[in-house]
Amino acid sequence: MNNLSNFLPYAAFLFFAISVILFIVVTLQKRQVGIPSGKIIYTDTRHWARLEKPLYDPHLRLTGKPDYLVEQKEQVIPIEIKSARAPQAPYDSHIFQLAAYCLLVHHVYGARPDYGIIHYPKRTFEVQFSPDLEASVRATIGEIQGRTVRTRADRSHENPQRCHHCGYRSVCDQSLRI
Repeated sequence: MNNLSNFLPYAAFLFFAISVILFIVVTLQKRQVGIPSGKIIYTDTRHWARLEKPLYDPHLRLTGKPDYLVEQKEQVIPIEIKSARAPQAPYDSHIFQLAAYCLLVHHVYGARPDYGIIHYPKRTFEVQFSPDLEASVRATIGEIQGRTVRTRADRSHENPQRCHHCGYRSVCDQSLRI
């Protein structure tokens, strides 16, 4: 019994030291990936947890899966991780994708984010979700949906193997039955 009571303070110190080291490692990894401080509440990567279901706004007919959502004080911040080399400024398409995630976050979580983050290898951009950006992305969504309703795009069936492996084959009225 005496040996055990002598060991307990050392074991407690060892567990404390390990927890501090793990906290530092996780913090550094989050920083390296461009994730700000806060609680990760959603992830679309297989590395952290099971895949989450997509965010959805039925009024905008918009769905999406941001790479991460971080809860920070009263906000939920969408984060998009890109593997392409970092440009001087984020690409417009990436900004609009992030802005769409901001709209989805606002709908699903009830709080409008002030900004979102786009992380490229070796560079991170904080993109302000301004009223002008919100108006632009809403207009773009409306324009895209307007085109989709008016026209129907035929599927490309140049490659039978591509059709055979397509995920929509069971519901496609143009699929090649091979």
